[in-house]
Amino acid sequence: MNLNVPYGRSFLSVTLPGDLQVDIIEPPLIPPASNPLKVVRSALDNLLGGINLSTFARAKSVGIAINDKTRPVPHEHLLPPLLERLTSLGIPDEAITFYVAVGTHTPMLSAEFPAILPIEILQRYRVISHDSEDVDELKYLGETAQGTPVWSNLGYVESDFKIVIGNIEPHQFAGFSGGVKSAAVGLAGLETINYNHALMTHPASQLGEYDTNPARQDIEEIGQKIDVHLALNAILNQDKQIVQVLAGDPVAVMRAAIPISRDICQVAVSEKYGLMISSPGGHPKDINIYQAQKGLAHAARVTRPGGTIILAAACPEGTGSSHYEDWALGKESYEDVIEQFKADGFRIGPHKAFQIARDAAQFRLMFCSEMDENLTRALLLNPVKDLQTAVNIALADLHCGDRVGVLPHAASTIPTNKA
Repeated sequence: MNLNVPYGRSFLSVTLPGDLQVDIIEPPLIPPASNPLKVVRSALDNLLGGINLSTFARAKSVGIAINDKTRPVPHEHLLPPLLERLTSLGIPDEAITFYVAVGTHTPMLSAEFPAILPIEILQRYRVISHDSEDVDELKYLGETAQGTPVWSNLGYVESDFKIVIGNIEPHQFAGFSGGVKSAAVGLAGLETINYNHALMTHPASQLGEYDTNPARQDIEEIGQKIDVHLALNAILNQDKQIVQVLAGDPVAVMRAAIPISRDICQVAVSEKYGLMISSPGGHPKDINIYQAQKGLAHAARVTRPGGTIILAAACPEGTGSSHYEDWALGKESYEDVIEQFKADGFRIGPHKAFQIARDAAQFRLMFCSEMDENLTRALLLNPVKDLQTAVNIALADLHCGDRVGVLPHAASTIPTNKA
């Protein structure tokens, strides 16, 4: 059996013996919208939650939060209809600012903006990359019920009309992305993100959960304090194509979108696997370890204890976090990582090492990437020369009756064990 697994902007090929039970864990591909711009315009014509754009006709400033290069948001379809509406309200171009919601990622350089925004938008509007550690550009808005101190981008917070743009898809501990998250986390200060992400250790902070998820509900409260007015969110298929678009009050958008996202992303499996071949889904899901780790987390849900997970992720930009890399280097085992992380207390960056160690300690992890082999070994990622070599090693250790699973788009798939 020959398989192609998404890897960077291409694929990796691997051959499996014909007598193996191999399951491709992926929902059926949903056809994309035939006219994405029409779907976006329809969403803006049918705003959810009682929102009326004419309310903001007198806005002197508009802040639009957009995701950075680590998210495959179809801005080329979402933004032109939105900007048309803002123009029709009489809002001039110079009143509109795009804020690149990087969260704790490295702020994007202006030279990188064409990777996420059409050139005609860059020529017309001001674009600013957020920096979570620039305290002079943050505003304090109080605390959430969970005790999270809310620091948010000053320029965005003080905008008369605040909009978020993004995708709604599964998230490993916030349940789902989308809604206010692009602003609540993407434009937050480091302290805010640190407090919110510490909730990932709560047992109810689970993939695919919303109402009972403390991390996600904390995000909602942050969004309320920021006073985000409008969400414009896309739901994509596994080929990163628009299936549906929703717009309106951010919470109303989430409630309408989550059942659709579940139908597209959730797959039930009958038993756990002895070997799981997992790809986050190719670029930009595997742009660095910080993003690619989700492929390990999702695979861990349906791999038997002691089984093998092979993570195929190109990671052309390396770890994606100096805070993670500096802290993780020098640790000798997953147990060391877990113990030191608990002793230090929750911190953004080291939390990524903890997430990896928490899952990898239960399985045998092998990592196929473009990264330097010495660095990946020092980070306890167990590098292998290529995917076929990793598979051959794993097959030799399969238990009798073990099945092999393949997650081609792990980061956007919710695998559930129905056994």
